[in-house]
Amino acid sequence: MLYFDLIKKQTIHLKYDAIEQLKMADGGITAIAWHGLHLPETTPTIVLMHTITGSPESMRELVRDLHAHTGWRIALCLRRGHANLPMPVPKMSIFGSTDDLREQITHIQNKFPNSALYAVGSSAGTGLLVRYLGEEGVQTPFKAAFALCPGYDTELGFKNVHPFYTKVMTKKLFKAFIYPYAETWKYTASLEQVLATKSLQEFQSHYFELAGYSSFEAYNQATNPIFVFENVKIPLMILNAEDDPVCNIRNFEPYKEMIQKMPNMMVVTTKKGSHCGFYEGLNTQSWSARLISDYLMLQHQE
Repeated sequence: MLYFDLIKKQTIHLKYDAIEQLKMADGGITAIAWHGLHLPETTPTIVLMHTITGSPESMRELVRDLHAHTGWRIALCLRRGHANLPMPVPKMSIFGSTDDLREQITHIQNKFPNSALYAVGSSAGTGLLVRYLGEEGVQTPFKAAFALCPGYDTELGFKNVHPFYTKVMTKKLFKAFIYPYAETWKYTASLEQVLATKSLQEFQSHYFELAGYSSFEAYNQATNPIFVFENVKIPLMILNAEDDPVCNIRNFEPYKEMIQKMPNMMVVTTKKGSHCGFYEGLNTQSWSARLISDYLMLQHQE
C-alpha cells in the first residue's frame, strides 16, 4: 500500500484541463479540478469526492481510470485547504461540508446543464457523499453513486485504523491543514490541543472548532453520514476490502442488517484489496475503477 501510495502513483501523468477556484457563500475557497472539459455538453459527469488529504495529484490515478473506462467528464471537487488552496476563512473539515458540495454541484450544473450527474466518493470522500445523499434524499441531482472503502460511522470508524496508519495520517493532517495555515488558525483557542493529538480518533475529537462547531457533539451531528444513511434514495454501490487497514471491515458489521433491507443498496466485500487499492496483474492496475465505471454506465442505461 505504501509503495503504491508513495511511489507508483507519482509516476502517473495526467494533465487536468483546469483547476477552477470557487468562492463559497461565507468567503471560503474550494475548487474543481476538471478532466474532459472538451467533451460534448451532454456527456455524463462524474463528481468525485477525494480522500482525507486528497489533491489533484493524489487522485490522478482514479480520475484517469474512470475517464478511460467511461469516456465521461470528471469533476474532482476539492475541499477547503486541499491542494494548497487559500484559506481566508478559518474553517476546514476532514470529511468536507455538504453546504460547500451543494455550491460546487450548482456550479457544475450551471456549466453543463444537460449533463447527467453521477457521484463517487473515495475513503473520507464517502463520508461527504453519503451525508449529502442522506440529507437530499430524492432531491439529489445524482442518478447513482459509488462509495469506495467507506468507514460508515465517522464517530467510531477511526478507532479501528491500524496503529501505524493512524499515526502517519495524523501527521499528514498537520502537514496539510495546520502548518501551512498558521496565520489562519492563530486565534483558534483549541489549536494547541489539536497539535497534541497522535491519532485520527484524537484529532477528530479535538478539531471541531477548526470545522466551525462549538462542540464535538454538534460537529458529529452535522457531519456523520450514519445519521442520515437510511434516507439515501438513489442506487448506491459500496466496496470494502476485508484487509483494509484504514476503514476496517468491522465498521460495516453493525449496519449489515439495515443495508440488506434497502433495495437501492449493494455492498461488495473482498478478501484482499487493502485501502482503495484492489490492484491486479503485472501492470498493477486497480480493478475497482472498472467496477465503478461498469456500475455507473449500467445505471445510465436504465
